[in-house]
Amino acid sequence: MHNIGNVWLYLAFFGLVAVMLLIDFLGFRQKQDQEVKLKTAAYWSIAWVSVATLFGAGLWLYLQQTAGITLANSKVMEYFAGYLLEKSLAIDNVFVWLMIFAAFAIPPNLQRKILLYGVLGAIVLRTLFIFIGAWFVQEFSWVLYIFGAFLLYTGFKFLQGQEQQPNIEEMALLKWLRKHIRITPQLDGHKFFVRQNGLLWATPLFLVLVLVEVSDVIFAVDSIPAIFAVTSDPFIVLTANLMAILGLRAMFFLLAGAATKMHYLPYGLGIILIFIGFKMLMLDVFHMPIWLSLGFIIITLAITAGLSIRYNQKQAPLEH
Repeated sequence: MHNIGNVWLYLAFFGLVAVMLLIDFLGFRQKQDQEVKLKTAAYWSIAWVSVATLFGAGLWLYLQQTAGITLANSKVMEYFAGYLLEKSLAIDNVFVWLMIFAAFAIPPNLQRKILLYGVLGAIVLRTLFIFIGAWFVQEFSWVLYIFGAFLLYTGFKFLQGQEQQPNIEEMALLKWLRKHIRITPQLDGHKFFVRQNGLLWATPLFLVLVLVEVSDVIFAVDSIPAIFAVTSDPFIVLTANLMAILGLRAMFFLLAGAATKMHYLPYGLGIILIFIGFKMLMLDVFHMPIWLSLGFIIITLAITAGLSIRYNQKQAPLEH
């Protein structure tokens, strides 16, 4: 397994992540109880995509000077394919967050706080998962076939669709938390815990934080095996994954009003996961060029978006 990362590259990347998190924390926030405007979320989303693109360009320049143009082209295409894949899969995660916030009636200012903690937790957990996954792939190459079979299964589940939205209250984790933890019936501002009559109680905000973190762990089980089908380079897997995650707060507020308009997105993601799972299972038979994988992901997402727009245009007259 080829790894282009070295100590200085990892330090430089994590330094960039720290700076971006600081900018996100200080810059992307609104006044108390004020909703994030769609225009603001759009500007920040463009900014995060631009940073990810500039990082890819910087990586190409570095590799072109140190390892040659052939490796630079290959690795940067892997990076952009992985980034696009992770970004598209993250959209489904955003929809789950929307359901969680709606179920607990979390106001906009508290949503921003929860999402900040959610992104921080996702960075730590995914970094850990990626290095563990890279070790497994290096030591036990057959694990890729397990990843491939799992992605095929997940892809077909996406294609089956869902007749109704899942009920948050029926989640086993939520039932367990309600049974084993003292929880206040109402929110108490920004507090996760409060003291009442000398006893420590969790607020519903703490439940929401736990559900957000667990949901990302669940989605990581899909997305991390998927990106290992694009590249087995741990540095590329890590950078593409974390770059996709860093803009999730802005993307959440950008997509909040469009959640119901991406009608065909699950089907597009299902097709992509099936394609990647098949590619992973065929590693010993056929090595698919990275440009073909990148092109397939872009074309599938473009067709999905086009069909969703067309579907919404047909539905609009019926709603009136």
